Amino acid sequence: MPLETYRNEMLPAVEEALKAAIQPANTPGQEVLYGMLAYHMGWEGPGAGPKAAGKRVRSILLLLSCAAAGGDWRAALPAAAAVELLHNFSLIHDDIQDKGELRRGRPTLWTMHGPEQAINAGDAMFSLAHISLEGLEQTAGLAVYAAAAKLLARTSLQLTQGQYLDMAYETVPNPGVEAYWPMIWGKTAVLIRGCTDLGARVAGLTGASLKAYMLFGEKLGLAYQVHDDLLGIWGNPDEMGKSAHTDLLSGKKSLPVLYALEKKGIFAERWQDGGIPEEQVAEFAEILEEEGARDFTRQQAAQLTQEALDALAHAQPQADAGAALAALAEELGHRNV
Repeated sequence: MPLETYRNEMLPAVEEALKAAIQPANTPGQEVLYGMLAYHMGWEGPGAGPKAAGKRVRSILLLLSCAAAGGDWRAALPAAAAVELLHNFSLIHDDIQDKGELRRGRPTLWTMHGPEQAINAGDAMFSLAHISLEGLEQTAGLAVYAAAAKLLARTSLQLTQGQYLDMAYETVPNPGVEAYWPMIWGKTAVLIRGCTDLGARVAGLTGASLKAYMLFGEKLGLAYQVHDDLLGIWGNPDEMGKSAHTDLLSGKKSLPVLYALEKKGIFAERWQDGGIPEEQVAEFAEILEEEGARDFTRQQAAQLTQEALDALAHAQPQADAGAALAALAEELGHRNV
């Protein structure tokens, strides 16, 4: 069964699980807060629909990991909803911290309701993620739920630590390429690893087989963020739902930028002068490309994607679901820019 067939079967179940997972927030007097959550998830408001909802990558990755490990992916739906809600909590807070005005082509929550209430919405999403996970006790058993709860709590901390480093680096002139990897490990890779870990756990895997799924997710998460760095400078704004050259405008220490700063060429000299005027971002992107930053970043993404696929092969996944999971990894690690 190809990836698209799995995705078409899983996505409706994911949406149903997500809508059920945010229902605890829908209590008397909380209608506006609940509406904020539903808006951010892409279900309500102007522009609502699949594009506003996003691709639910983490949920599909978790469910496919469960199926590839020989489990019933429907038993993993509470975990799939939990990781998606945790991810969206981080997006709500990221938009406030980065002053991002668009998310998936629509105004972000903080631009509509103010940063204070958007923080409340993000905190609610965080809490709902952990509540959703409780469903594993019924679908996978108490032992799996207990392990998953510990995993999600630790992942939440590491996710926040990664975001801390990302923001802290904004005030460091040149933290270096080596400092980049622990930052994206926390910011992105630990949650992707959590998806493959949880999926395999629900399927009943332990020991070396479980570790292989964890390594697969970790390497894939690193590749995913490296590719996001490419998109943040050279991506198509229509496909991303936000402006082009976003990372250059915000001064983010993404991998292409850190690579060029270490080269100490024209880009590094001009970067030292301060912020990049909006009318010059395209020129800065061209300089980055000329100095090899785009090719270097692509090579890193390709290498990490291959390492992820090698780890998946070592896990010996079930034929159809394993092939779909490998196809998803290829898709995430080689998105067009």
